[in-house]
Amino acid sequence: MKIIVVGLGETGKALVEILDNGDHDIVVIDEDREAVEEITDRYRVNGVTGSGASVNTLKKAGADSADVLVALTHTDEINLLSCMQAKAVGTRFCAARLLMPDLVGEEAELKEQYHIDFFVKPRLDLAEEIYRNIGLPGYVKLESTVDGKICVLDLNAVGTSPLIGKSIAAICEELGPDLKIGTVIRGRKAHKPKDDFIVKENDTLYIVFRGEKQDQAFRSLGIKRDRIRDVVIVGGRAPGAYLAQKLLAAGRKVTLIDDDMNRARAQMDKYPDANVIYAEGDITEVLEEERVEKADAIVSLTDNDETNLVVSMYAWSKKIPSVITRVDKQVHVKLLHKVNIDITVSPTEISVFRIIRFISGILREDTDEQALVEEFLRIMKMMRN
Repeated sequence: MKIIVVGLGETGKALVEILDNGDHDIVVIDEDREAVEEITDRYRVNGVTGSGASVNTLKKAGADSADVLVALTHTDEINLLSCMQAKAVGTRFCAARLLMPDLVGEEAELKEQYHIDFFVKPRLDLAEEIYRNIGLPGYVKLESTVDGKICVLDLNAVGTSPLIGKSIAAICEELGPDLKIGTVIRGRKAHKPKDDFIVKENDTLYIVFRGEKQDQAFRSLGIKRDRIRDVVIVGGRAPGAYLAQKLLAAGRKVTLIDDDMNRARAQMDKYPDANVIYAEGDITEVLEEERVEKADAIVSLTDNDETNLVVSMYAWSKKIPSVITRVDKQVHVKLLHKVNIDITVSPTEISVFRIIRFISGILREDTDEQALVEEFLRIMKMMRN
């Protein structure tokens, strides 16, 4: 398959790394010559320096014969125009990233106007993933559902986990026929476990079940979701705003902390039921002043990984029951997956996963559920290594 990737930010680079493992003809486009050279030196890809919205640049990249173009620049308008221009010269399928809340709300109209086949919306998708996982213990994560039918639980066997020392056969017998262990990751190696495979401490198990069996799955695995009433969100940009809106609609008490005065004022007007705080100065001092240790959950969603880690470390020190941390840089994502510090969410990881599913055709209606599960697990293994 011939694939063109426009934009070499964190998501573009991560996507190329995953695609490079497959049998694809990949071309990257970016206005930064050094970024293009870095990627073409590291992977088996070709590169073109220029704007992805330029017809001439797209033709140099081979858009007239491409199967897929994925536009991942940081500017929505360029992504939309790249797709429209690519379709005009002959690209079969196009996917674009949308970041602006106003445009995210116009997805249907934009698909028709710009002839785009698929949108990835990292800020909205991030809020949805956090909402799905809030209140869960740090050693588990409910991954994105596959086609809305199948769920995959990412469970790390740590501490006193009852799974440690048991065979896959014994675990499956206890879990019942509705739950299946699809993959076990030990260190950097993924295993499709046989019945006699023994689970060891720090193994990560991917447990598959139908969406309607979620409560049963949690009971079988001894997983308890904390009852969350009071949530603190640090970071008032789009993901934080999306999450606040969902939590308020569900009747939760929300404190939204932001370091931008104008944005904080806008949030006060938009969410009158939320406690909106302008955070000036050291974030830990603000958290102390606001006595956030009484919260049931704290979610750190700033655009800075270091700030998010500081907020989360503070929350862990105060023994806040549910801590969720946004991590953008893939090197940090992989590090935190290894040490399993509570629940981490990555807009890059979410976007790459959705794009790979789109490219592989996993969203086709004629794909059976077993194929959906196998594809999900294959992608997760690639992204964790």
